[in-house]
Amino acid sequence: MAPKFGTSGLRGLANELTDELCASYVRAFLKGLPDCQTLLVGRDLRNSSVRISDAVISGAHSLGIDTVDCGELPTPALALAALARKAPCVMVTGSHIPADRNGLKFYTETGEITKDDETAIAAAFAAGEPRPGNAKGHGDTDPAALQSYVNRYIDFFGPLALQGMKIGNFQHSSVARDCLSTILEGLGATVVPFGRSDVFIPVDTEAVGADIKNDVSGFLKNNTLDAVVSTDGDGDRPMVIDEAGNFIPGDILGVLTAISVGAKTVVTPVSSNTMVERLGVFDQVIRTKIGSPFVIAAMAGADNQNTVGFEANGGFLLGFDAQNGTGRLPCLMTRDSLLPIIAPLVTAAYRRSTLSALVADLPQRHTAGDRLQGIATEASNTFVRQLTEDRAMRAKFFAGVGPEASLDLTDGLRVCFSNGDIVHLRPSGNAPEFRCYAESASSATAAKLVETTLANVRAYQERTA
Repeated sequence: MAPKFGTSGLRGLANELTDELCASYVRAFLKGLPDCQTLLVGRDLRNSSVRISDAVISGAHSLGIDTVDCGELPTPALALAALARKAPCVMVTGSHIPADRNGLKFYTETGEITKDDETAIAAAFAAGEPRPGNAKGHGDTDPAALQSYVNRYIDFFGPLALQGMKIGNFQHSSVARDCLSTILEGLGATVVPFGRSDVFIPVDTEAVGADIKNDVSGFLKNNTLDAVVSTDGDGDRPMVIDEAGNFIPGDILGVLTAISVGAKTVVTPVSSNTMVERLGVFDQVIRTKIGSPFVIAAMAGADNQNTVGFEANGGFLLGFDAQNGTGRLPCLMTRDSLLPIIAPLVTAAYRRSTLSALVADLPQRHTAGDRLQGIATEASNTFVRQLTEDRAMRAKFFAGVGPEASLDLTDGLRVCFSNGDIVHLRPSGNAPEFRCYAESASSATAAKLVETTLANVRAYQERTA
């Protein structure tokens, strides 16, 4: 897979993300920020991330721009540090994609890049301007950037917020693994870490593999815990498992967090659980295409000031300064994994309840999601286009589900059936993957819909290969 630039920044095989390619994309990014004096740089725990972060720094220095190396830290922690300095930043991470890949995420001084920023960066890179001459920026480090992120949550929720709770931290190779324990302990919880790995493990919180589910569920069964928590590789997507071993989907965590912070407007992609509308507690729910740039754009256009955004993967964007009576949690317009981990736990602790009870109090709509890997984007797009345009083909493909009631073409093909079930098909925009989401009144049905649909997609691809 050749390196590709898009909504999630630059991604590709690590050995194809050459120093010059990475430096060139950084220069293309920075040339669109004429007043930029300093660039912050961070990285995840992949083996290739140190080399690539050095290339990012070199690219900035070649324009005479100073850099601050924030080291290994979660993406939202880097974004928070950059916002505090009113400076842009670049995070070296491949997020949840396989270990042999990596990437760059770009942030302006106001937060994640927009679709317009993305277009400008791509155009500047394509222009192929000559490499600069002898301009040299100054390099510095900031070991305190991570601590500021830790303090953000301890200061807001307080040292007794999780008192009496015992929480497992599935550490794997997440760059957030240590600060997550520090924060939970700082809020009064007893933390039991497990599963730490020196080898990078690509954990996709939207499609957790059976091996990881078995490891986490087994650990929970052998320990009396209130929850098991974790994040993806770069710490912008949460993973939360309740005391009974149920994996709580990211959009459910988003709803619980939105309620906790007093949100009035929720912005979320079309793939998120329709329960958010059924609750009736928000003044407005705005649906978007999948991807944080679309969520951010809709948040910026929302009339109500108490606006939050979240994706089905759980990444949560706080669009206003939240208050809890004793403190203030400042706006953070980037996907964050720790707020949607902490806020539901704090609510459960305050109510002397459990995470499973919080979820049970919500309208009972259940989602599931998974993916097929190794399917070329072109083939996926062709299949979805054919299915969209040919009603007879759809009827045959979904014969086991039921008659369709409506279609939603906001992002991919989302089919709503007369029995209330929903199946959403979408080619990945940044990897050779085909994703399927489903929603139903029962979790078993939602999971079966995903399993059956992906099996049918695979069979179709094999027949037409």
